[in-house]
Amino acid sequence: MPERPLLPLWAAAVAAAAGGLALDAAFPALGIWPLAFPAVALSLASLVGRRIASALLVGFVFALAFYLPHVSWAAGFLGDNPFAWVPWVALAVVEAALMAIGAIPLALAYRWLPRASRAGAVRLVVLPVAIAMLWTWREATLGSWPYGGFAWGRVGMSQSESPLAPLSSWIGVSGITFVIVLVCALAIEAVRMARSAHRAGRRVLALVAPAALLGVLMLVPPFPTVPAGEISVGAVQGNGPAAYLDAREPYDVLNAQITASEPLRDADVDVVLWPEGGVDSDPLYNETTALYLDTVVGALDAPLLMNAASARGGDPTSGDDPIYNTSMLWTEDGATQLHSKRHPVPFGEYVPDRPLFEALAPDLIGLIQREYTPGDDSPVFDVGGVGIGLAICFDVISDSLIAEGIADGAEVFMFQTNNADFRGTDENLQQLAFARMRAIETGRSVVNLSTTGTSQIIAADGSVVDALPIDEAGAMIADVELREGTTAGVVVGPWVQAAMAFGLVLVAAAGLLARRRRRA
Repeated sequence: MPERPLLPLWAAAVAAAAGGLALDAAFPALGIWPLAFPAVALSLASLVGRRIASALLVGFVFALAFYLPHVSWAAGFLGDNPFAWVPWVALAVVEAALMAIGAIPLALAYRWLPRASRAGAVRLVVLPVAIAMLWTWREATLGSWPYGGFAWGRVGMSQSESPLAPLSSWIGVSGITFVIVLVCALAIEAVRMARSAHRAGRRVLALVAPAALLGVLMLVPPFPTVPAGEISVGAVQGNGPAAYLDAREPYDVLNAQITASEPLRDADVDVVLWPEGGVDSDPLYNETTALYLDTVVGALDAPLLMNAASARGGDPTSGDDPIYNTSMLWTEDGATQLHSKRHPVPFGEYVPDRPLFEALAPDLIGLIQREYTPGDDSPVFDVGGVGIGLAICFDVISDSLIAEGIADGAEVFMFQTNNADFRGTDENLQQLAFARMRAIETGRSVVNLSTTGTSQIIAADGSVVDALPIDEAGAMIADVELREGTTAGVVVGPWVQAAMAFGLVLVAAAGLLARRRRRA
């Protein structure tokens, strides 16, 4: 018999919308992490028994209800422009459409797997595992495609404050997504089987299993890494006019950073950290800027880890030389080490297929003059024998870059970001939660520094060592723990993502078996 929908279409749409809103609330600023579970469960319940068209519809409703509030900060990028809402809505709609397409295999799994076999183990084990694999595969696909993907809505990242966070050090962030969806899918099947079970013992077992699994997983300790000393860090949040459309004079952002660095004159630190965009001209081309930085390094008696848009020795004003979003280690000898952002943000730091999109929205695309080129250098600086892993702004969501940093010897991570374009929104807190999850996942301390906040120094267990509030200039001075060793989560995380595609194989095989059973 065909799998019947668990909910009528109107109720499924309502459940999907409620699930999308709940999933957004699981992330900061609300940060009610337990809501991720009912959110996923509502989405799955809305898909049970659905055909392709209705699955596409309820999948789109769920995704749009999630993405519209979740990325509402994208409306701030263009300031007071009357069309500032266009990037926000366009991003939400495109991501929702892609997520809705990914809902189709989930609905097919609910239709085909029970038809392929009526064994209880298939319903209570194989089906939930397949559903969890398909959801995680969809999440990984959206995080890598198109134009490099958009991984901002990963369910696992919502758990940075939850007891499940240490699991990331064993199975990666994608592994946490898999676990959450698995528990929710198990719970749905347990309830459905309990309603039809004739024995009370089976009913109790079916209902207790998901809760017991979740309880055990919440007790898993972090994967151990080894303490390797400390590094004294001065991290400076200048709160200058660093937004893309901020009115400013030359050197305004640089001077704000210099002023906020004054408390470090009396501190004995091993490195000074400035945020992304903390220097508003290219010091490899502008001699005045280079002189400013030389003075800062001399006054603070420490190397300066700073960031600027740079032509890497070329002329940034020519239009002929590629421009990179570049972090530099500035010493008394100038820039001695460079790392450029690996994944510039499409439609923010460059415009892919510019002729096409300029033809569609010439006024809006014309506002984005930046065309950053992706870097390919190591994301680790050697500062006095200490490996400092880097990730510039949205690069923090790149699993591969974080893993590369560990492989290249990172003993601590320093994330530089510029949230000035999104003042007054949830974006900075969402990104801060990602940084916290990276600390737990890698077993490393993280210094997450913004031009405008919120900035924090986070220990390897996720606890906050020091913080600077949003929209305030200031400096954090702390001895930050160094650690060595590679967590299992860093090693197996990419394999977890790759294995999720097997869910498609399970669904295809179930479809073939169901067809053969129907013919028989």
